[in-house]
Amino acid sequence: MLMSLLKKCALALIVLLAPLTVVGCGSSGGASIDTNGATIIDVRTASEYASGHLQGAVNIDVQSADFGAKIATMPKDGKYIVYCRSGARASTAQSQMKAVGFTNVTNAGGIDAASTATGLPIVTS
Repeated sequence: MLMSLLKKCALALIVLLAPLTVVGCGSSGGASIDTNGATIIDVRTASEYASGHLQGAVNIDVQSADFGAKIATMPKDGKYIVYCRSGARASTAQSQMKAVGFTNVTNAGGIDAASTATGLPIVTS
């Protein structure tokens, strides 16, 4: 009886907490990301961006000295999706943006994962 009750409680807990699962910072976890109303930001270098980027993405290199100045001109309450090559620089960008007050920044991970999650094609022009 007690084991049955514990199993039911454990199952209920899993069902309740499943929507709160945290996705790792290196990828979108295969989840679909809604781009409606979002600014897509490629945080790689200009040459990486030129070699292929998500359609409609803007390029703001997180490793450039003016990254902070460029994001400072953007509305902090906007919706942003950041990505890079592997997800590491996107994680850095996300952290920096949140640290200065941005409230809705999603790390889509690397470019391939970001393309899959957002449904946006990779383009070169």
